[in-house]
Amino acid sequence: MKKIVNISLSILVLSAGLQSCNDDFVNTKPLSEVPNELVWSDPGLSDAFVVEIYNGFGVGGFYEQEMASMTDEALFTHPNRGINTVTESRSNPADQGYIMDTYEYGRMYVRIRASNIAISNLRQAKFDQVKANKILGEAYFLRGYYYQQLLRFYGGVPVDNKIYTLNDKDFMKPRNSYAECVDAIVKDLDSAALLLKDITPAKGRASEAAALALKSRVLLYAASDLHDANKAGAKSALLKAYTKPEYLMYTSGSQTERWKKAKEAAKAVLDRASFAYKLDMTKPVSATEGTANYMALSLGGGSKMADAAGAKDIILGRFFINEKDERGGWVGRDNGPNGYHNWAGNTPIQLLVDDYETDKGQKFDWSNAAMAAAPYQNRDPRLKATILYDGSDWKPRTADVTKRDPSNQIQTGQYEIVNAQGSKVTHFGLDTRKSPVEDWNGSRTGYYMRKFVDPDPAQEDQNTRQRIPWPMLRYTEAVLNYVEACIELGEEAEARTWLNRIRFRAGMPAIAVEETGAALKNRYRNERRIELAYEEHRFFDARRWMIAAETIGRKANIINITGTLKDNKTVTLYKYDPSNYNYKYFVSNIDPGIENRNWDDKMYFTSLHRDEINRNTQLIQNPGY
Repeated sequence: MKKIVNISLSILVLSAGLQSCNDDFVNTKPLSEVPNELVWSDPGLSDAFVVEIYNGFGVGGFYEQEMASMTDEALFTHPNRGINTVTESRSNPADQGYIMDTYEYGRMYVRIRASNIAISNLRQAKFDQVKANKILGEAYFLRGYYYQQLLRFYGGVPVDNKIYTLNDKDFMKPRNSYAECVDAIVKDLDSAALLLKDITPAKGRASEAAALALKSRVLLYAASDLHDANKAGAKSALLKAYTKPEYLMYTSGSQTERWKKAKEAAKAVLDRASFAYKLDMTKPVSATEGTANYMALSLGGGSKMADAAGAKDIILGRFFINEKDERGGWVGRDNGPNGYHNWAGNTPIQLLVDDYETDKGQKFDWSNAAMAAAPYQNRDPRLKATILYDGSDWKPRTADVTKRDPSNQIQTGQYEIVNAQGSKVTHFGLDTRKSPVEDWNGSRTGYYMRKFVDPDPAQEDQNTRQRIPWPMLRYTEAVLNYVEACIELGEEAEARTWLNRIRFRAGMPAIAVEETGAALKNRYRNERRIELAYEEHRFFDARRWMIAAETIGRKANIINITGTLKDNKTVTLYKYDPSNYNYKYFVSNIDPGIENRNWDDKMYFTSLHRDEINRNTQLIQNPGY
């Protein structure tokens, strides 16, 4: 049977040389199918095949339900989406709960199979070797990337690079060990880096630096406690009792040696200094500049309101264009305030807000009266660039709301005002669940996500797609990987040097030399939490550090805000103003009827769906399921 390769017409434009006038209707060919031998003898068709494999990236992390809402970063506002199944540890092989497309077992293997086809054919491509090697390098990267997605979500999976056909009868294959999966991914990424060396990639496509950055992530995870049998067994009775620990962790070898490999891999990325954005500071920048720097990083060159140079921190990104109506362009609508006609999807919780230090580097403390009285003042400048809180200046309200708030400030509390009869009444903030504007979309936590949302006043999020890229691999991530490896290896001075460079860029003071050992490690972990907020790292970091029970297992909490008029003050149209109001802030847990978070050690790894086990009877389930 002649092999046929399907290539989407949206990405495939046949060259004029492949087209001809032909009245022989009997000899016509399907316009969406190209013979296998033709694809791999033409660089354009081969490239189109590999471009389609990139579609496994989805829209990066910009789905309506973001992974942040399955961590101690955010709460998902709307019920019945499978989020609670995960956060309440009710996940099981029949009902896994919400899984983003980019981690879904079957979808990832579809992309792996396509990568296998590309690699097999490109090794013997019948066109210019330089072009073939570039496309081959991307295929190796993509295969490594999709295996990495599976590995960090499920643990060891079958590493199967055979190209199956309809004539094959045996599709059963056991899981490979965690160590074997790591080795296979690293091998693919090394091949990709070699083939892509000195090649300038198109925007959003793999490069040598991307291969090195992904390798850094894979080896960092591999060195972590969750994947060391001794450490994991000591911290979890469930993992210790698992009869196939090799699927989830290293059962032999030196964790120290794995940390050395992680450090070396991260340093290889750091040596690509052209990706560094303002990491050469010798002291903290101002708070205003720190906020601007963080905005430039998170907006990735996609907004005219921030320094476009921040985009160079993105080693690999998922980019969006106006011509395509993709979910990734609707981040502002999906997450913005209901008072702007947006949907308040993934709203920050108080646990995240509290972990932003003061601008002096102190831990925020509600028992400190001065801090509790003004919780958003004198904080880490990144807070202002990440979260919209009560009183935050924001975009112009839409025409139907502007008379209610000409000051364009976020309102997530309830405040006294004076009505036309001269009586004091309660005004519920425009961005609350008692708002006169789409109250059903109001935040349940008292906060909204600002990071990744274009602050351009002309950008009406509910009507206009934005062009902020999703950062799949960042230079800053590699810096943090390097810091972590250095700390684990006892190289604390080196770790502190690089950690302070990130802090200086954000307008934060240096970590004191007196902070060593566990204190330095905890300071680093908090720094990583803040710097990489909403970027899908917390879900995995809390697990691989084995601190999930005391972090993402905590109850989601919220802020309650009241503003009472000061004596002799009269306000008829509310505006945030401490000269007119006494503000009080009270923290409480979310109603357990909405979400009742609970941690079970089985959640360190996602279950294999029962349908996958039925298809492949050699698969052995993860512990606890």
